Amino acid sequence: MRLLILIIGITLIFSTTSCVSQVAMRPAHTNVVKVAPKNHKIVTVKGKRYYFWNGKHYRKTKKGYIVVRM
Repeated sequence: MRLLILIIGITLIFSTTSCVSQVAMRPAHTNVVKVAPKNHKIVTVKGKRYYFWNGKHYRKTKKGYIVVRM
């Protein structure tokens, strides 16, 4: 009986603690372009809209357009 309680106790201890942690990293430096140039192209990739000019893809945000790695 003690062995059963011990096994259940150890199982509960290890099942409630986690070694996994999530770390959110922000880019060190992000350039925001306020207005897209007139020659930009709108590209849809996997149902999401991106803007393309100067060989880079951009995503529209509230503050402007930011570069996205594709």
